[in-house]
Amino acid sequence: MIRFIPLMLLLAACNTPSQAFRDAPVRTVTVDGSTFDVRIKDLYAEALRTNAQYAPRMGPIGGRAAIAMEQVSGCRVHDISGDQAVIQARLDCGSGLPPKKRGAKYFECRKVEGFPDRASNEPDYILNCDPVPLQF
Repeated sequence: MIRFIPLMLLLAACNTPSQAFRDAPVRTVTVDGSTFDVRIKDLYAEALRTNAQYAPRMGPIGGRAAIAMEQVSGCRVHDISGDQAVIQARLDCGSGLPPKKRGAKYFECRKVEGFPDRASNEPDYILNCDPVPLQF
């Protein structure tokens, strides 16, 4: 039983919303074979894809998520961001768009210099990374 605890913890995190949407009510919607947990907060929406589906990039998943968010909110999706698993959007409900939110930062890195690692003799690199704020 104890060996299954890590697996249960991993699976429990599959449909956990981002911090901004934690207290928002959830509604499950399926669009063209993609199932999403959709949460709406003010003029923002978040759709978490919860089904197992081959999706190496956002591609058609983004359009399906937008349809799901429009069905739940009753508003038009103006723009989306995120990846194939968690999609966030700004909603246009007729009263104008909400401002773009600044989210968590990610880092943009560049290789500065390479040198061989003593143990493996494989090249190792020094990276120069700058934080870049995400917006949606």
